[in-house]
Amino acid sequence: MRERRGVSREELRQSGLMAVAILLVLGVAAAWSVLVPGVSAWENIIVAVIGSLRLTGPVAAAFAAWVAVRRRRGAGGRAMTPWQAVRAPLAILVVAGGAFTATVMVLAVRTMMTEQAGRLLPSGLVMGAAGLALYVVIGWVTGWLMPWTITPVLSGLGCYSLFTWLSQGPAWGDRLAPATREPYDPFRGLNAAAFTDQTLWLVGISAALLLGWAAVVTRQALVLAAALIAVLAAGTGMARLFTEQQPVSAQRVVYSCQEWPIMVCVHPGMRAGLPELSAEFVKIAARLAGTPGEFSRVEQHSRDDEAPLSAGVIAIHVDDLAAGFAEKAADEFVGGLASRCDATPAAGYRDIVTAWLRGEPLPGGPLAEHRYAAAWFSGLTDVQRRDWLRLYYTDFTGCRLQGTHFGGQTGQATRTGQTAGDGQADRSGQAGQGAGGASIGPEPSPGPAHRAPGGPPPPPAGTPAAPWSLPHAEGATVPSPRG
Repeated sequence: MRERRGVSREELRQSGLMAVAILLVLGVAAAWSVLVPGVSAWENIIVAVIGSLRLTGPVAAAFAAWVAVRRRRGAGGRAMTPWQAVRAPLAILVVAGGAFTATVMVLAVRTMMTEQAGRLLPSGLVMGAAGLALYVVIGWVTGWLMPWTITPVLSGLGCYSLFTWLSQGPAWGDRLAPATREPYDPFRGLNAAAFTDQTLWLVGISAALLLGWAAVVTRQALVLAAALIAVLAAGTGMARLFTEQQPVSAQRVVYSCQEWPIMVCVHPGMRAGLPELSAEFVKIAARLAGTPGEFSRVEQHSRDDEAPLSAGVIAIHVDDLAAGFAEKAADEFVGGLASRCDATPAAGYRDIVTAWLRGEPLPGGPLAEHRYAAAWFSGLTDVQRRDWLRLYYTDFTGCRLQGTHFGGQTGQATRTGQTAGDGQADRSGQAGQGAGGASIGPEPSPGPAHRAPGGPPPPPAGTPAAPWSLPHAEGATVPSPRG
């Protein structure tokens, strides 16, 4: 088998095909891990493809270093023309670029089977290819300068460490590295101009490294001049990256909504999550109906969005559509209704109300007074609980709930054990009702109590009835904490 400067043609062909296969498998696997679950948007695909460079880039650098080591050993110090010098690294770039293109095609075929939101930015794909080229050039130059057997491994590990530090370390690092900030936020658009500037920087620095190496090897001034021009291009790209502001929102989002019984709106790329979100927030809206926290529209917003909301509109945050996303969004919303309580007694009372809003069993709490309050609250119907929350909503959100709000005193330790035992069976809110629908919750002992009217005030005039509201049955008013 005829040798060509230390590497046979057959060996180069076989190693090239193996490199394409390895890069393709790694690229698809890495891109799939970066994809935000459930987000059907072209921008998600672009971010995933660029994110795959975290693994494919170091492997491409190691492959380029391996070929460079073999070529350096076979060169024997012979003089080379500029074309002879750059032909091998350019061939490696073609191999790596073919694997990158195949990865994009695999994800594109998968994506085109479903309707996608947003738009495909070719500049993002070009930037990814330019980033892969930088990995290859770094690997080639390293392998040529250090023709050791261990150099390919060192080159791969070094590239991985360097670009991981750049993308996750300093704030300016992600502008220089071939990467995007993760996790992907569908409400923050991908800027084509920023991708173009990043491509100019990556292509410029790659060309400068490769041509600078070729100028040293060939000792030709023309190649050195071309390397200096590439340095100017890289500097221009870097300057544009650092002078331009980071893109905020590329365009106004047109929500996808589900309208009954309340309106739930999400990013169009997450419309698959509408049924689960609606099922969660309809139950919360039913429990908040008639209170100051009442709402009729739910909108998904970016976590960085602090724009004011209209009356009756609430904002939720959904990062992805992984399992349990709706429950997570509901927990976050309910947890944000009331301030966090530093004091243990106030925190226990807050937990009782939030557990009811989430439809969970009422917690007993760490103190006896909490168990008494949970038992008293479990003896109310949902209608009575809504009326109670309407009366004391400000105390709930301000973390000012006390035992007197729940019809009891902190000194009722003698009655607490029996009441808490009964409350365990009544946490569904139904076991504490008699046959006639009247509340038979635990009777509070006399004593100074929180001032409250005998029954809840009527709703303000003009308040629309929610679709789940039921007429108050006789005797269904909330029991006064005074007994």
